[in-house]
Amino acid sequence: MAENTKYIFVTGGVLSSLGKGLASAAIGMLLESRGLTVTIQKLDPYINVDPGTMNPFQHGEVYVTDDGTETDLDLGHYERFTHARLGKNNNFTTGKIYHQVITKERRGEYLGGTVQVIPHITDEIKQSICLVSNDVDVVIVEIGGTIGDIESLPFLEAIRQFKADAGPGNVIYIHLTLVPYIKTACEVKTKPTQHSVKELRSIGIQPDILLCRTEHYLSQDIKDKIALFCNVESDAVFTAKDVDCIYEVPLVYNKEGLGTKILKKLNIWARSPRLDEWREMVEKLKHPRFSVRIAIVGKYVDLTESYKSLNEALTHGGISNEARVDLQFVDSTTLTEKNVAEVLSASDGILVPGGFGSRGIEGKILAAKYARENKVPYFGICLGMHMAVIEIARHLAGMEDANGEEFDPDTPYPVIYLMKEWFDEQTGQVEKRDETSDKGGTMRLGAYPCRLVPDTFAFNAYKHENISERHRHRYEFNNAYKERLEKAGLVISGTSPDHELVEIVELADHPWYLGCQFHPEFKSRPMDPHPLFKAFIRASLKNAKK
Repeated sequence: MAENTKYIFVTGGVLSSLGKGLASAAIGMLLESRGLTVTIQKLDPYINVDPGTMNPFQHGEVYVTDDGTETDLDLGHYERFTHARLGKNNNFTTGKIYHQVITKERRGEYLGGTVQVIPHITDEIKQSICLVSNDVDVVIVEIGGTIGDIESLPFLEAIRQFKADAGPGNVIYIHLTLVPYIKTACEVKTKPTQHSVKELRSIGIQPDILLCRTEHYLSQDIKDKIALFCNVESDAVFTAKDVDCIYEVPLVYNKEGLGTKILKKLNIWARSPRLDEWREMVEKLKHPRFSVRIAIVGKYVDLTESYKSLNEALTHGGISNEARVDLQFVDSTTLTEKNVAEVLSASDGILVPGGFGSRGIEGKILAAKYARENKVPYFGICLGMHMAVIEIARHLAGMEDANGEEFDPDTPYPVIYLMKEWFDEQTGQVEKRDETSDKGGTMRLGAYPCRLVPDTFAFNAYKHENISERHRHRYEFNNAYKERLEKAGLVISGTSPDHELVEIVELADHPWYLGCQFHPEFKSRPMDPHPLFKAFIRASLKNAKK
């Protein structure tokens, strides 16, 4: 481990979805505002090696880093709130840890010894934490799951040991818990927090700081009570109050004095926090001048966390245009020729996001057609770009039965096809795939370069000829139909530098119609909105004002 690096371990109790990821991200943002450098790591207790093959209904979105790692969605929060750029070492799962230990055992690295959870699994976890500790002042490590879950015990044991290894002055534990407000009694209840801390202490971890998730600011009396029963200092109990927008969280923590307490506990001297620009951004978000309605036509719309980065990127685009973005989630499986106009007519812009599988595909194609014919700004991301290409092929290029090989392997016009060979920017090697390849980790993943064509929607948004964006897909634009589609009006405005891979398509005779093969939402930040989302919201605002 790095000699001067400090470590913050964030755990959660009582129940899931309290917001450990947001809390970790907000803590990172507060420390950065004081001039410190941070990185954030997520340790997840599930046995999947990564979330790449997990259903979005169960797990939410899969976030992708520049180096092509498929990670937990909390890493999106980390990157949106801080300047940290994360990669493969910032997300470890039980599956990944055990896979590494078993691989070492097969190689004979344990010299024939019996491989056990302690010390082998816990040592592997500690080594994983150390991988991200170089060149930063503070490492924040979020432990997934809830205290009491059997799955997270090896991680908790590892971070318990870590304090002895790094030294007590270099490690603190922050526990996020729930203090519910009981309306019928008109009072808050501290017992869930007491039990959660008791459970944590029973495995050898005494929290240094408590973040109490609640609806209202806690009184000093309540904080004193929690401190007494949980064996923490009374000024180490902080309100993690519910907020209207997630970007207020660091401001609430700062108001409570959390940053100052963390520095004191870690014996760090730093400047006062500089939060003026962040406050300005939150004010713009909370008090917009305009409003715009965007229809998101997808098939995971019942669980908005499936499109977490996408929703946030649209919000960022709204901030830059001083607009509130109202999202209309449309289940693509319900769209038909008869109802598409009725469902989408109230929207100022239409966005079709990424996804996999054939369910709901025809509804998405209908949405692309409606946007094209009615001059409604259209933004197709990954699968959404494929939908636009298929729709144009069918209705403008005379290929009536055009489709993608993923949805119809026997289509006579596979305008979208399985990419079987490409140059991997991360490995520097030619990658090969076919229909029999494993599903996990076998896509074109991570950052790839793209060259833009001047005087296009894409170029006018980026203002640069060369860009880099993050990918996550198996299927590509089929160059065999490139000439025919271009004659029908399709504009190819972005390609790989060797022009072999089509990255962005557009329609010229339209207010704003663009599809991109990559996922721009992964690089959008509230203080630095992504150019394509800024441009899409701007075009949708113009459409709204009509």
